[in-house]
Amino acid sequence: MALIKSISGIRGTIGGQAGEALTPVDVVKFAAAYGTWVLQTTQNNTIIVGRDARISGDMVNKLVCATLQGLGINVVDVGLSTTPTVEMVVPELKAGGGIILTASHNPKQWNALKLLNYKGEFISDAEGKLVLELADKEAFEFAQVTELGTYTQREDAIEKHIEAILALPLVDVEAIKAKKFAVAIDCVNSTGGIAVPMLLKALGVKTVEKLYCEPDGHFPHNPEPLPENLREIAKVIEKGKFDLGIVVDPDVDRLALINEDGSMFGEEYTLVAVADYILKNKTGNTVSNLSSTRALRDVTEKAGGNYYAAAVGEVNVVNMMKEQNAVIGGEGNGGIIYPELHYGRDALVGIALFLTHLAKSGLSMTRLRASYPNYYISKNKIELTPDVNVDAVLTQMQERYAKQPINTIDGVKIEFDKEWVHLRKSNTEPIIRIYAESDSNATAEHLANKIIADIKEIISVKA
Repeated sequence: MALIKSISGIRGTIGGQAGEALTPVDVVKFAAAYGTWVLQTTQNNTIIVGRDARISGDMVNKLVCATLQGLGINVVDVGLSTTPTVEMVVPELKAGGGIILTASHNPKQWNALKLLNYKGEFISDAEGKLVLELADKEAFEFAQVTELGTYTQREDAIEKHIEAILALPLVDVEAIKAKKFAVAIDCVNSTGGIAVPMLLKALGVKTVEKLYCEPDGHFPHNPEPLPENLREIAKVIEKGKFDLGIVVDPDVDRLALINEDGSMFGEEYTLVAVADYILKNKTGNTVSNLSSTRALRDVTEKAGGNYYAAAVGEVNVVNMMKEQNAVIGGEGNGGIIYPELHYGRDALVGIALFLTHLAKSGLSMTRLRASYPNYYISKNKIELTPDVNVDAVLTQMQERYAKQPINTIDGVKIEFDKEWVHLRKSNTEPIIRIYAESDSNATAEHLANKIIADIKEIISVKA
């Protein structure tokens, strides 16, 4: 059993003892803390609640909604929805905040409360700490019987989200329709099974082969959209006559694409391709996190814009995008943030923009992918004993490579011409994550192994 409290929310496994897993007691306590924070900071007593389709969702939803009502908060429940949809409903209804009940790419036994501010964006580090403090102190006061909040349901949130996507100037429905695309989709039996087919129909996609689109929460495979989890849809595409495959995670904020021959487009390249399309139509800056591919920088600079790297985490990417007035941004895990719609990772707008790009390019998926700089990322980690001072290790690595360009806004990122290594410590485990990128898989692996050897040498000397 596990319960992880962080500045972005609370997540854990269902079942077990209070304080050690995500039990009803923990759900109520944390929902009450968040509701109290919203009332104190916004004086706004409306909160939007939505959820993905995981098995525990209905139970957790009832607990959260009733707790908020108990605080005197009016709840608008959008039901089975997507993370980006809830993010859009919050400012539309001028609510004080929003809660998305989803453990994102985690397996079915997990659930979580993701917390939004009044703009429909994830709460900041400082705000998250205040919510955790309220929860720890149980510093909440419930409303009198005559002042309980109301509960209403809204059933058109996804439709409104899709309408807003279709209205974007760079989404060209006629160009998509003219291509008569044949698409296979895997929505891992969550709410993408509702939203993605609805979007593809609205975009005029001719043929849609649905895999796992029943939103019952019974994930047929590991729900994280990584290549090793997408073998089934890859085989379907390989055998059939499809233009591409589309895969989303349970809360529809990550987008992975599959080529017409069943090979992976590469989730790092979802953002690269969409950014390429945006930059062809609008000069501007881009942002991704420090662990994302250099290909975005290459594409941005080729188009006359500037690329900026943010610390890992959606809220950090969003803040940097606002600071640099970026026209597109996101994360290398297939997360597209298109500020013309809203500041949040959104697989649905990513699909619409990508299909427009593919239609207008006249290229196949494999040829489009081949048009981008080719990089490979090696993802590794070193598990350490609890007595190792991870910060001291990272400082020594920084000193060891002081002659190279180094970024320390989030761990240590060392650049070597067009190669880089990013070292980050885990917030929850004694682990250092080591990501290395180069223009060949072998070189990326070699670079990662060199850095791992350096770290082990530093640790052994200290021991």
